[in-house]
This record gives sequence, C-alpha cells and structure tokens, in this order.
Amino acid sequence: MTSPFAEQIGQIMANLAEKKSKLESVSRELQEATASATSKDRMVTAKVGPQGQVVSLTFHTTDYSAMAPAELSAVLVNVLNEARAQMGEKVIEAFRPFEDMGQMLGSSMTGGQGLEELLAPLRAMRPGAENAKPQPKRQEEFNG
Repeated sequence: MTSPFAEQIGQIMANLAEKKSKLESVSRELQEATASATSKDRMVTAKVGPQGQVVSLTFHTTDYSAMAPAELSAVLVNVLNEARAQMGEKVIEAFRPFEDMGQMLGSSMTGGQGLEELLAPLRAMRPGAENAKPQPKRQEEFNG
C-alpha cells in the first residue's frame, strides 16, 4: 500500500518528466529554426538562426551597388533587426507553454502552501519565538 504522499510525489515526478520531454523537444526544434525578413524594396532578404545569428543575406537585385554606404547600412540593419524580432517571437511562443513550470514546481515542493506559511510552525517552536520581532521580508539597505 502506498501513501498519499508517495502517490503525490509520483504524480509530480511523472508531470515533471513529461514537461522535461516537451522542453527538450521544443529546444531541438528551435535549434533548427530560422526566421527571415525582406527589405521594403525587396532588394535583400536576411535569414537568422535561433540565437539571432545571421545565417544568410540574399541580394535579389544589384541596386545595392548604387547606394551610398550609409543607406545600404540602414537597409541591412533594418532587415536584420526585423528577422531577429521574428525569431524572438518564435522563441517566446515556443516556450509559452512552460511559463507556469516554476510556479508548479514551487507549489509541488511546498504542498501548495506558501513558504512562509509552511515554515510558520517551525519558527514558532524556536526558543524565544514569542518575544522575537518579525523578520523583514527583504534585506534592508545598509547606510553605514
């Protein structure tokens, strides 16, 4: 006969293993992902990888040869930033299902209670606890 606690731990571990498997799958998919953007004048297309690295620049016309360096630079910067932004959106969307994972882990480790609530009985057992002043929620700034 297993205890309810052991069953709860088993369920949590199974859920964690499933999330880990999905996370690894998403990670593998993103390693192969790319995003691309084309300039407004359709002169150049930039393709970037999952970390925003430039995979390729494809010039569709030779119009760039007649452009001033600053003008060409501005076109390239814009198209690269657009491709990187698209890749960033892909990454955000891919990891969105895992947003609650930290909260789920914290909740499972404390049995659904907040940490302060969980530790309150232990703090009450501490010698002199009835006379002790409450501890600040965060470290106070030292102005020495």
